[in-house]
Amino acid sequence: MSTAIHACIDGGSRGNPGPAGYGVRIEDPGGALLDELCESLGIATNNVAEYHGLIAALRYAADHRHRVVHVRSDSELLVKQMRGEYRVKNAGLRPLYQKARALVARLDRVTFEHVPRERNKEADRLANQAMDEAAARERAGA
Repeated sequence: MSTAIHACIDGGSRGNPGPAGYGVRIEDPGGALLDELCESLGIATNNVAEYHGLIAALRYAADHRHRVVHVRSDSELLVKQMRGEYRVKNAGLRPLYQKARALVARLDRVTFEHVPRERNKEADRLANQAMDEAAARERAGA
């Protein structure tokens, strides 16, 4: 498939670090929903959650044989790191960055776009859903 799928990604943490999760909305080139992914991550930072969302989106693309991906994120840090504009200084993010780079290398082309939070509402909704699940498990002592 040569046309780009769109992956809208978001990650968050309540407390930073705190109960964390990510959300991913995968759309076809026309904007129609292909899939939604979300997962709670236990206790993590928002940047760790953002990278987990990116990795999930890239893994989805590779697993479903999509070769061209356009990633939209409201995390300026993640976008600029993945574009090579910022170095990855945080030791905790380096392994996640390296995993994301390895997945990018499996695809033909991946582009990154920084979008305002208002244009990332669906991914944000999914990330919040995942964080709600994490918080509920935390309250339950699981």
